[in-house]
Amino acid sequence: MKNRLLLRGGRVIDPASGRDGVADVLVEGEAILEVGRGLEATKAQVVDCAGLVVCPGFIDLHAHLREPGREDEETIETGCRAAALGGYTAVCAMPNTDPVADDPAVCEYLAKRGRDVGLADVYPVGAITVGLRGEALAEMGTMARSVAAVNFFSDDGHGVQDALLMRRALEYSRIFDGVIAEHCEDAQLAGTGQMNEGEVSALLGLAGWPAVAEEAMIARDVLLAELAGARLHVLHLSTAGAVDIVRRAKARNARITAEVTPHHLSLTEDLVVGYDPVYKVNPPLRTAADVQALRAGLADGTIDAIATDHAPHSTEEKEREFEAAPFGMLGLETALGVAITELVVPGVVELAVLVERLTAGPARVRHLSGHGGPLEAGRPANLTVFDPAREWMVDPVAMASRSRNTPWAGERLVGKTRHTLLRGQFTVRDGMAQR
Repeated sequence: MKNRLLLRGGRVIDPASGRDGVADVLVEGEAILEVGRGLEATKAQVVDCAGLVVCPGFIDLHAHLREPGREDEETIETGCRAAALGGYTAVCAMPNTDPVADDPAVCEYLAKRGRDVGLADVYPVGAITVGLRGEALAEMGTMARSVAAVNFFSDDGHGVQDALLMRRALEYSRIFDGVIAEHCEDAQLAGTGQMNEGEVSALLGLAGWPAVAEEAMIARDVLLAELAGARLHVLHLSTAGAVDIVRRAKARNARITAEVTPHHLSLTEDLVVGYDPVYKVNPPLRTAADVQALRAGLADGTIDAIATDHAPHSTEEKEREFEAAPFGMLGLETALGVAITELVVPGVVELAVLVERLTAGPARVRHLSGHGGPLEAGRPANLTVFDPAREWMVDPVAMASRSRNTPWAGERLVGKTRHTLLRGQFTVRDGMAQR
């Protein structure tokens, strides 16, 4: 007989089915056997979930796992361990590796390494253009037909500057129902920007990265996607204007989705005043008004998903002077805590809405059938159990990631993963990684 596990008495939040209430979840082997009240525990290992939330495993649409090429910063194993500790069962690995994930071989390597590690499912993101250079389309169709079955494509970190090339990418992606996930940055407008353009950048003497550099490219790509009838996903929105463009496109029934990061939902440009490069990200931290607009967009459904943009960097590189430091910060282990602390506790969004943006929302964006729910009999037991009231302090030294570049070091957050299960097996139990 297959092993049985009973998650008893938790608040089951399953956005895909609309369930939100106290229930038991019975798991047998790799799959869910039953969800309901007062389930029989015979021959089942019982896990008390009273006071905890049981939901589908979280999905991160946007993470940098650095392997292959920069294993000194992160590996698929350390990144997936960080993901599991954060409640994630699926991670989309961005293509800016070395070599670039612009062909089936690299994509298949990433997916296989994820399976071998067994801490989270790794879904490769294929490059839009060869080498991320923006000059010629990568073989997206070949990647889509490969064993890795890639359906998500991005030149992350490099917006596709050539409008005609972007149009061709969108048209090409329609053939296999792919998604073009665009890093929206007009390189000429962004220039050598180090932070948000405005009063703070002028005060600090740092080159500014204007909001219009993001908004102009989003507007262009929305129009091109509508022309092509293709699916466009906008990565890491950061401005009020960007939210408005996406909202208007959705009102026209354009095939547009969007994501936002925990740091753009909670941090502002004012934190750059101390020149601490931990706050240097791309797109940059914006104004308080932008943060409020992003929160409103998340609450009203304009923004489909919260994605971490987990970007580990070595201490030697990240702790240079601000202008020389690379863009990016960690996110996988802190996303839930930041979101509950900054969004749920102050009443910006309900807890069930937050869970939807971490599970069913990203599953719809990337068409991940094995993740995101619904929690029903026969479905893979990819589950997260978290304590929405648990207070904890962020300690970079204790994190699973190989890097330490978190802006929340020493901060107290509310909300912590207790258990994570990948196909019925604990990857995290009682807050501890199991491998």
